[in-house]
Amino acid sequence: MPRLTRRDTVKLGLGALAAGSMLSTGALRAAVPVKDVPVPDWPIEEGAKLRVLRPSKFVSADEVWFRKNTEKFTEATGVPVKLEFESWEDLRPKTAVAANVGSGPDVIVGWSDDPFQYVDKLQDMGDLAAYLGEKYGGWWPLAERYATKDGKWISIPYGAAGGRIVYRKSWVEEAGYSGIPQDLDGFLDLCRKLKKAGHPPGFALGNAVGDANAWTHWLVWAHGGAMVDENDRVIINSKETIEALKYGKALYETFIPGTESWLDANNNKAFLSEQIGLTDNGISIYFAAKNSDDPKVRALADDIYHAAKPIGPVGFPTERCLVVNAMVFNYAPYPNAAKHYIRFMMEKEQYDPFLINCIGYWNHPLKAYDESEVWTSDPKVTPYKHIMKDSLWDAYKGTLGPASQAVLADFVMVQMVAAACIGQATPEEAAAEAERRALRYYKS
Repeated sequence: MPRLTRRDTVKLGLGALAAGSMLSTGALRAAVPVKDVPVPDWPIEEGAKLRVLRPSKFVSADEVWFRKNTEKFTEATGVPVKLEFESWEDLRPKTAVAANVGSGPDVIVGWSDDPFQYVDKLQDMGDLAAYLGEKYGGWWPLAERYATKDGKWISIPYGAAGGRIVYRKSWVEEAGYSGIPQDLDGFLDLCRKLKKAGHPPGFALGNAVGDANAWTHWLVWAHGGAMVDENDRVIINSKETIEALKYGKALYETFIPGTESWLDANNNKAFLSEQIGLTDNGISIYFAAKNSDDPKVRALADDIYHAAKPIGPVGFPTERCLVVNAMVFNYAPYPNAAKHYIRFMMEKEQYDPFLINCIGYWNHPLKAYDESEVWTSDPKVTPYKHIMKDSLWDAYKGTLGPASQAVLADFVMVQMVAAACIGQATPEEAAAEAERRALRYYKS
């Protein structure tokens, strides 16, 4: 296809150009409420080409549809795009290298509060955020929190992967429960009974970017603990945190052996091989079962269910999700092309098929996508609908910034919980060590 002129690109809005390419299972839902908003006038630079870095897939459709949509962008604009998929553990250091040397991918889809580490090195994304927000019903507050610093949009949240309790329904019923208890005492009792029945739980306690962070933050927040207070003073060494660690140790005693070394893939493998009956995970386990070539594994999908994690003494949900943010660094030679690429990937014609085919593994940052058919097509997907709406942020109760990013990257929360669970330290010692480590970053 010949390259569009600059004016053609703006006038057509890129997204409309791909409207003819629909899901193989049917057309997009007309119910997705969008406004007719003019595309900002960002002339694509002559000779533009892009290099995009993002996390490696956890469900196959993630990469398949990301590639499809990227190819559509190139077809629409003539701008070639080189995609790079990096492992979850290596994405953050590779981002840091690019930022520090001032050269690398034009667009980096990075983790959570990583943009706050590079505020002065990032393109202002305010005009793109305003366009997408106006057209698609506004941003969830969590998305805006992760993408703005002092009123400036420093990134564009592409979505979030969130954990729910993933369980074998028949085994939970065998343990005497019809579903997942929504109180901590009931949840611990269920886990003990699952272990006694030979179907133990298993939650990641290694440096797992997604799964370990998800449940350890939930654990501490549910009991009223937090790394910092509203003024960014370190408060992790508290009676609430110690109570959380005591509960965590009791929960750990029900786990299958070896979880202290688990990374993000281990609980998936253990669940699908029927070694565990309950874990905390995204919908990737269910996705893998439904799409397995092994009939025995595929049959497990009927018995896999999902539920929100229990609510602790604080009295409200304390979920944690893994947000991915699209950043454009100042060194990028084609910033307009980069912003058009991000916008194109989030337009309905591309983003809705992406959500649907990932069956909810990625959750949407824009409210209009509540109407996507993915959230009603399968009741087992529905529990993942409001991952971004319901989750707290990583620096809770404080502010996102370089300190919070460093504490997260150093796995301070995860390693505190792991130390208490495996008996490497008492709850009191583990909380004190976490405080010491956090104070290295939160210097007052």
